[in-house]
Amino acid sequence: MKFPKNFLWGGATAANQYEGAWNEDGKGISIADVCTAGDAKTPRRICTAVWEGERYPSHGGTAFYYRYREDIALFAEMGFKAFRMSIAWTRIFPTGMESEPNEAGLAFYDKVFDECIAHNIMPIVTISHYEMPYALVEQFNGWADRRCIGYYMNFCRVIFERYQHKVKYWLTFNEINAGVIPVGSILALGTVKGYEGPLCQAPDDVHARYQALHHQFVASAMAVKLAHEKYPDFMMGNMSLFALMYPYSCNPEDVLLAQQKMQMMNWFCSDVQVKGEYPYYAKRYFEENNIKLSVEKEDMETIKQGTVDFYTFSYYMSNCVSTDESLGKTSGNVVSGIKNPYLHQSEWGWQIDPTGLRVALNEIYTRYKIPVMIVENGLGAEDIKEADGSIHDSYRIEYLRRHIEQMAKAIEDGVDLIGYTPWGCIDIVSASTGELRKRYGFIYVDRQDDGAGDFSRYKKDSFYWYKDVIATDGESVT
Repeated sequence: MKFPKNFLWGGATAANQYEGAWNEDGKGISIADVCTAGDAKTPRRICTAVWEGERYPSHGGTAFYYRYREDIALFAEMGFKAFRMSIAWTRIFPTGMESEPNEAGLAFYDKVFDECIAHNIMPIVTISHYEMPYALVEQFNGWADRRCIGYYMNFCRVIFERYQHKVKYWLTFNEINAGVIPVGSILALGTVKGYEGPLCQAPDDVHARYQALHHQFVASAMAVKLAHEKYPDFMMGNMSLFALMYPYSCNPEDVLLAQQKMQMMNWFCSDVQVKGEYPYYAKRYFEENNIKLSVEKEDMETIKQGTVDFYTFSYYMSNCVSTDESLGKTSGNVVSGIKNPYLHQSEWGWQIDPTGLRVALNEIYTRYKIPVMIVENGLGAEDIKEADGSIHDSYRIEYLRRHIEQMAKAIEDGVDLIGYTPWGCIDIVSASTGELRKRYGFIYVDRQDDGAGDFSRYKKDSFYWYKDVIATDGESVT
């Protein structure tokens, strides 16, 4: 169970779920800022503005904007080598369309990075993490319009230049492949101009989604090219949501269906970003779905030249797929599937599959042969804080222990796994349900869905367990 000495142990968060201070110091409105709270039974809604009487959980987050020094010190106490975070686009360009950046926003991230560096923690920065400026949705229907490439590159140029001596690892888009499914039109692409209603019921324009994805591929490649040309020390990565899918049975039709779904869900976007070209199987998919992309002549050469240096992904669960539509479904991280009789589920219905992580790591590395990093993995659960401030989350320890064991086995298999940043290393707002009740962190934040709580921080049992894991480079897991 020994991991390499230079292994990047850490944790992960996202600005829109963590920072709060949604309209302070010049910050503009992001798409996350107009998404309401929900719960396991009530879907989140997107609004066309910030309406009085609605609850918008990103507005408060869990107060990292005010408590970043305290939080980073706690990360350092655990022994973090890396902290994956994101820069809120609207802190730097409030509408996305300004010619000059907002200095107050830039100064905030200077302080965050300086604090990380002071504690020997390496920042890993996601450039765009589910929070594009809402003004770009209103004006252009989000990434469906090619002009968003230019606005994104303005953002990249500013933050690359400003933080070139503080940040080495960059991820261009969070879970970019969310764009291949309808909910991605809100979270990832912003192709919902004028829509107000449940996130899960947004009208789906499949052509707009894939056109928007194409624009993101070009933007990602342009950002990578800029980094490689001007900042040679930068390491540029992609980020995919890995939704492992098994055939439910050995029926060849189930096997074929699983292969096809794996291709479009898990491989399509990363094939473009890692291999630098559209994969062969996309052609038939586009033909069958009447998708006709508008592609400028230099786009494919840009994509070819702007391939990433390392592959990162989120992994929470796996699903089964079948041609038998009568089989029972289960919920999941953005995608759902058939219940697997060999797996248990979390209280939110996500199937727990540690061995699937080893399967995923081997499949990814076999396909791409570049360094791999797991930048999200974790268990959302309802934690109970005792009167003395203790939180006994043995269920989270068991979930993480089993996944880390499979990571070690994948390294033994020969996978070049370079880092692990579990999701929500401190409690943050859930992206899927907008709840604070669904907690992931090693650190409990005293904030409830009804607005109660003072944001005080408390160490969970998993805090001390993960500290030992890092200190022993994984030996203490078993």
